[in-house]
Amino acid sequence: CYDSKGQLHEFGSRWRSESCYDCDCSREGISCCSSFPTPVDYDKEKCVSIFYKESCMYKVVQKDDDSKECPVHGWVA
Repeated sequence: CYDSKGQLHEFGSRWRSESCYDCDCSREGISCCSSFPTPVDYDKEKCVSIFYKESCMYKVVQKDDDSKECPVHGWVA
């Protein structure tokens, strides 16, 4: 299988893409899905979600003080 960057992957192999997606290669082709949940239920007026590529995670923080996390009541994977 060739991924979107043209890199060859063997059948049966698995990897995490630079965009934090878990991928695998089979004879049917490549399939990928997100390796991270996305916050969907939080106070969007006071808070903002920030994605950290290094850890493949979101953090939801206050807009006026990013050192304070906001509660999240729902995530989508």
